[in-house]
Amino acid sequence: MENDCILKIERSAMQHVFIIGSRGLPAKYGGFETFVEELVTHKQSADVYYHVACLSDKEHHTHFQYAGADCFTIKAPKLGPARVIAYDMMAINYSLQMVKKEQIAHPIFYVLGNTIGAFIDPFIRNIHAVGGQLFINPDGLEWKRSKWSKPVQWYLKQSEKIMATSADLVISDNVGIEEYIKTSYPSAKTTFIAYGTDLQKSALSPESAKVQEWFQQWHIKEKGYYLIVGRFVPENNYETAIREFMASDTKRKLVIICNHEGNDYFDTLKRLTHFDKDERIRFVGTVYDRELLTYIRENAFAYIHGHEVGGTNPGLLEALGHTNLNLVYNVPFNQSVAAASALYWTKSSGNLAQLINDVDQHQDFAEYGRRARAIITEHYTWEKIVGEYEALFLNEN
Repeated sequence: MENDCILKIERSAMQHVFIIGSRGLPAKYGGFETFVEELVTHKQSADVYYHVACLSDKEHHTHFQYAGADCFTIKAPKLGPARVIAYDMMAINYSLQMVKKEQIAHPIFYVLGNTIGAFIDPFIRNIHAVGGQLFINPDGLEWKRSKWSKPVQWYLKQSEKIMATSADLVISDNVGIEEYIKTSYPSAKTTFIAYGTDLQKSALSPESAKVQEWFQQWHIKEKGYYLIVGRFVPENNYETAIREFMASDTKRKLVIICNHEGNDYFDTLKRLTHFDKDERIRFVGTVYDRELLTYIRENAFAYIHGHEVGGTNPGLLEALGHTNLNLVYNVPFNQSVAAASALYWTKSSGNLAQLINDVDQHQDFAEYGRRARAIITEHYTWEKIVGEYEALFLNEN
């Protein structure tokens, strides 16, 4: 009985945070999964305890510990794109069961993404009924992504509206996204906490076996290539980047790291640009070895960033942390992050090609690299980001 009382006191003193909407831990994908992993592995306060929903094909309501977090599995039915909606619903319901069973006081439910938006009302009522709060991260402008059909885009826009106006707090990871939410939904309560990255250099060297093998496989040399890393979707402006690179005079290669295998967009791009006729273009697939990917970033002559939908893009932060010269698509979301540490391009014909020709004649862009790393150090380290989240969760702001 005495132990039960002690546990109840500890639960009431502890701030429990239920994280819904990522695929879970350990992180095997990008974006939200990496964010959740960094959040729990960099935890600073003993007064915060994380519960993380993990999507599973086999297990349901099983628990395991990861970096001190309570991870629980949800076996959501395979309903195509609707699976993520079912997953979020099931995860919230199971979290509510845990709250009631364990008598957890004032829980925070942090939902990543707007997908559940159209169905959120009864869940908000149930969260508030147990003394909890609903925080959300809108994940950029998901409804603008071209991969979605018009009906799905409409649904996602409505979900964004409902989530923004219903949640107790909207946490945006980009000031441009926060301004968009404030302007579009004046009643929304918002705050800004950035995404993070790290500045740790790769432990690899030119003599490392995996470096030599990879560079020889793709017939490239250090500083002999421009680099693109990112999700292989049209709104990341692969077509413009490839067209403009092909129109440039550079002798360097264009190395593209993405999940292009088996993707219809690859054939579409080939048909539109005929990049297969240009021996400088290298689609190299994915690189999951973090040390190797960091080394590839560090030794690129320049990084080309074409993302135009979303908030603070992890790939841009990693580029700023590890590549001196970054050629960035000129939209407010990107400008708010890279500021004066990058050079910018537009979709106007010849614009990026001319920029490539201009920079290709120079060798030293160390000053841009210093500016970029100063931005990361001041605004985007995981230690800083996690500290801001914990202060928010503990109401210490």
